[in-house]
Amino acid sequence: MKALKSLGRFGLFATVVVLFGAFAMLTALWSWWMAFPSVIFGILAGMGVYDLIQTKHSILRNYPVLGHMRFFFEGIRPEIRQYLIESDQDEEPFSRDDRSLVYQRAKGVEDARPFGTRMRVYDAGYSWVTHSVQPVHITDTDFRVTIGNKDCKQPYDASIYNISAMSFGSLSANAISALNKGAKMGQFAHDTGEGGISRYHREGGGDLIYEIGSGYFGCRTEDGQFDPDKFKEQAASDQIKMIELKLSQGAKPGHGGMLPASKISAEIAAARGIPMGHDCISPAAHSAFTSPVQMMEFLGKLRDLSGGKPVGFKLCIGHQREFMCMVKAMLDTGIVPDFIVVDGTEGGTGAAPLEFANHVGMPMVEGLTFVHNTLRGAGIRDQVKLGAAGKVVSAFDIARALALGADWCNSARGFMFAVGCIQAQACHTNHCPVGVATQDPTRQRALDVDDKSQRVARFHRNTLMALGEMTGAAGLEHPSDFLPRHMMMRQSDNSMVQGDQVYGYLPEGYLLDDQSPDYNGNKTRWARAQADSFVPFD
Repeated sequence: MKALKSLGRFGLFATVVVLFGAFAMLTALWSWWMAFPSVIFGILAGMGVYDLIQTKHSILRNYPVLGHMRFFFEGIRPEIRQYLIESDQDEEPFSRDDRSLVYQRAKGVEDARPFGTRMRVYDAGYSWVTHSVQPVHITDTDFRVTIGNKDCKQPYDASIYNISAMSFGSLSANAISALNKGAKMGQFAHDTGEGGISRYHREGGGDLIYEIGSGYFGCRTEDGQFDPDKFKEQAASDQIKMIELKLSQGAKPGHGGMLPASKISAEIAAARGIPMGHDCISPAAHSAFTSPVQMMEFLGKLRDLSGGKPVGFKLCIGHQREFMCMVKAMLDTGIVPDFIVVDGTEGGTGAAPLEFANHVGMPMVEGLTFVHNTLRGAGIRDQVKLGAAGKVVSAFDIARALALGADWCNSARGFMFAVGCIQAQACHTNHCPVGVATQDPTRQRALDVDDKSQRVARFHRNTLMALGEMTGAAGLEHPSDFLPRHMMMRQSDNSMVQGDQVYGYLPEGYLLDDQSPDYNGNKTRWARAQADSFVPFD
């Protein structure tokens, strides 16, 4: 019995060996045409022999030749699931419905759906916008928000939907070019990502938000410190409209990064201001400041060096008390950023350790609500504009974020879909099949810049048109009029709740008022926060 079982495991290998021998004999005795199958089976037989003697894969030692089928199907599992198995609502991480919506709007084709919703409207988690019996017709859907408080000398009139941070290096040259040219066509902003400003950002002529990460790429000294002279030179460009200090990102908050020397091209090195032949390190923390007060002073320095352009920072909320430390530093120093971008842990175009992607950082909805209400509690919400990022691809996504306190939204993967991303999830392998997230010149040539830039502009325009229709249906004049009460959410199969019951706006100045209630434990955190240190005050 054991012998038969072993024969089953080695049966394919044995068959290959027998066929190799048979065709080899036929080649010698009959015709050289038999050499071709002989070579094929000879290669497979050699593979089986190697499988038996190698020590890395137990499956191959027990199932020579046959075991390779397992690795083959494992390799194409994502494609099988995406194209054959997953439903239209499965989020892996974006559903087919979401991707199709972006593709249709980017191409300018019909995006209506017949036969009613496919959503399970009675399941917990379903949410919707309340509509009015007196809808409003909105003709101008070029919705904008002015960013810049009293200390800003060059306020920016931004679209309420912009391209989120994606660096040249993580995205291809053609993808960056298409995104920026599309931003120019649609008159919206393109965040550079922390990888510096490449020539592909500049050639398109689109408005740029210059993101500065812990590596200070494009404005760094040889040893990786912040260089004010280089920053001033970069920020002087009319194309740069805002300066964004990146503290953390949704994909991997609290985690640094490294770009191996083998992946650093001459163009990447030029954009980042780094030498060739060395690994490029992005530290987890900034070296330009270590305390909340120093951080605000650094933001003030960036504002001065840029000639008074709007400055702000981006973060994924972690320790809530630490954000309150920053707010206390704003009050103590009088240096209030012009904007804050809240990135949710569901966001992220970059590859990240699984634990960080799945279990570190606060989702956008909760993070945005907390930041909005903390600024209200400190009495400075009117001085700071809020951006929100995290799987924002539809008009409803934008409307929800605005209702919860955002002034505008950013999207990374939505615009990646617009330039042709198919969610192959091979971004970190340099083998992107559509040329979006790769530095391979033969792969990225598949992405036609002129065609895809038009898709980027169309996706933006059609999404804002849809937002205008949704805003009008709610009886509102502008998307900024959305409030939590305009959102409804189903908590369970037989109950629903209005948005302001869950994500309501807290009173102005409540954190500074000793008599006000302690909403959600925020006043307790506020008492433990200090402006001169991120360490808790006990």
